[in-house]
Amino acid sequence: MFNARRRFLTGSLRSVRNDLRPPWALVGDAFEDRCNRCNDCSVACPNGILVVGSGGFPKIDFSRGECSFCGDCAEACEAGALRMDSISAWQLGATIGAPCLAALGVECRVCGDACSVAAIRFRPRPGSVAQPHLDAERCNGCGACYAPCPVNAIGMALKAEVAR
Repeated sequence: MFNARRRFLTGSLRSVRNDLRPPWALVGDAFEDRCNRCNDCSVACPNGILVVGSGGFPKIDFSRGECSFCGDCAEACEAGALRMDSISAWQLGATIGAPCLAALGVECRVCGDACSVAAIRFRPRPGSVAQPHLDAERCNGCGACYAPCPVNAIGMALKAEVAR
């Protein structure tokens, strides 16, 4: 389609779909076709987590903070690429990777402390430090746990990919 041709001609063969889209973004080509890359959503975001990503399209940068699901980005989108009326905010969820300090035997609960919906809880482990347990159903994908992690063990991915 048009977007694949544009990526080829500009030398950007990596799909822009690898970037985490703003909440309420239309899916795939529909988002790319509607978004005019005006940056209004980024300006409207009170948490400053929307930045310019691949191809000039907006993406989420959780290292800058968390999403409060305020809807300001969708309200600012005149092109209709972000539509609160048509789809849920998103299907993102946190993942906990191998560099996790608790998994390596070092006491750390910063991700659990940052999680306002208690999706990350720590289970006691005899003879060791408590281990993190992520409740994927409870996780709303806000990203509050991402930035505070001292070893970048927290990732954000589509829940369909997390389930694999």
